Amino acid sequence: MVDSDLSLEFLRVVEQAAIACAHTMGQGDRHKSDQVAVEAMRREMDSVAIDGTIVIGEGERDEAPMLYIGEKVGLANSRAGNGPGWGRLPQVDIAVDPLEGTNLCATGSPNAIAVLAASPRGGLLHAPDLYMEKLVVGPSSKDVVSLDAPVADNLKAIARRLDRKVEDLVVIVLDRPRHEKLVADIRATGARIRLISDGDLSAGIAAAVAGSGVHVVMGTGGAPEGVLTAAAMRCLNGEIFARLVVGKPEDEARCHAMGIKDTKRVYRARDLASGESIIFAASGVTDGTLMKGVRFFGDGIRTSSLIMQTHPHRVRFIDSIHVDPRPDVKVRF
Repeated sequence: MVDSDLSLEFLRVVEQAAIACAHTMGQGDRHKSDQVAVEAMRREMDSVAIDGTIVIGEGERDEAPMLYIGEKVGLANSRAGNGPGWGRLPQVDIAVDPLEGTNLCATGSPNAIAVLAASPRGGLLHAPDLYMEKLVVGPSSKDVVSLDAPVADNLKAIARRLDRKVEDLVVIVLDRPRHEKLVADIRATGARIRLISDGDLSAGIAAAVAGSGVHVVMGTGGAPEGVLTAAAMRCLNGEIFARLVVGKPEDEARCHAMGIKDTKRVYRARDLASGESIIFAASGVTDGTLMKGVRFFGDGIRTSSLIMQTHPHRVRFIDSIHVDPRPDVKVRF
């Protein structure tokens, strides 16, 4: 089991990643924003008392020099981690997205976040860097929807569970040409749609939080983000239904190489994030639905974060002030 005390260590990791890339907000350089987030996250990760392995990372698509799938992180694998007892540090699998919404950060748009999930070894699916069909709902609706059901049937079932009309629902969909039919099907029901340019992980979290104004996320997005969403759903009692999109023989070969035999399987949260002890940590980079972005002021930096665990089952919204080291600094509310 992952020690719950590690949650505050992982909080520090996502806070520092968020602060690093927030310095680049609105500068129009998504690659620079991602690079500084990765560097900050890795630097902080190597000071955490774990023997960690990245199982969801920057992946092949981004060709990132750090935090790649299979990379060893944590104090046990750093230069400092060579003293007595380091070999007994907990073995932890980690899924990271140092900056979810690189374009959002580069343009100063809402809902860019720094995020990670952690589990005991073997508790997170090693997902290939492919697309994945997704349906994400909150606790009230998780037993009445299906990935293979018509859009109208799913929305009617969600509306019944929430005791409201279909026309009152808000559905989040990534604004992509591949979703043209999905958008038309949703509009035909009368439900409202919020099209987003990026950030389906943030949207999935919002769908599982009552009062966020989001009721369901539909469409196709990245499989790595699906695993991170599943970890969040484990903590929030929500649900994700997901299936890999395997369009080419090489895609199927990549799945098999990562131990996935049934490429048509519909996964749920416990399949993608099966560990009994899950920690999920995220910090806002730009202002979003659930978290404010990083704010810089004369005496320090303020961050807004979400830390969740399955054991103990706990959800914390944390507002932190990182105080400048000068002796005359005043902390203001």
